[in-house]
Amino acid sequence: MRWIFGYGSLIWRPDFHYNQRRRAALHGWQRRFWQASPDHRGIPEAPGRVVTLVEEASAACWGVAFEPAADELPAILARLDVREQNGYEARVVELQFDDGSSDLALTYIAPPHNPSFVGPAPVAEMAAQIGRAIGPSGPNREYLIALAATLAELEIHDEEVEQLHAALRALEG
Repeated sequence: MRWIFGYGSLIWRPDFHYNQRRRAALHGWQRRFWQASPDHRGIPEAPGRVVTLVEEASAACWGVAFEPAADELPAILARLDVREQNGYEARVVELQFDDGSSDLALTYIAPPHNPSFVGPAPVAEMAAQIGRAIGPSGPNREYLIALAATLAELEIHDEEVEQLHAALRALEG
């Protein structure tokens, strides 16, 4: 495995050196703001919301595949295991790149059985929660804004992210 797949904060803040970065799709999964964040983008009494992947046969989640230097991979994975500790599990997945080629990658998914999985909610409710949550890694709103901006730069359309970003902007006037 030579790739690490990012679909959330990893695409805009990888925190590790890499040899190359490529747009990639993970088929059969969709990005959703269905994971509570009581440790990074919120606190236990007022958790934020961050993304995870949810299985959906007809979906494809576009993100970024990073190729770190092989000799740095063990240290990178150790840091990612800490960063993605709240309900996330490392999984090997098959990515498809823009050119049609595919390869295996490691990604982190917070499955529905984890204690911080909160599932869907109305867009306005999720935007309000994101707008007010603040944690050790900063305001939850910054996470959403950075994700929306990076997806736009990469020309990746994500309806939920775009709806949440628009709802957050409307709340903030």
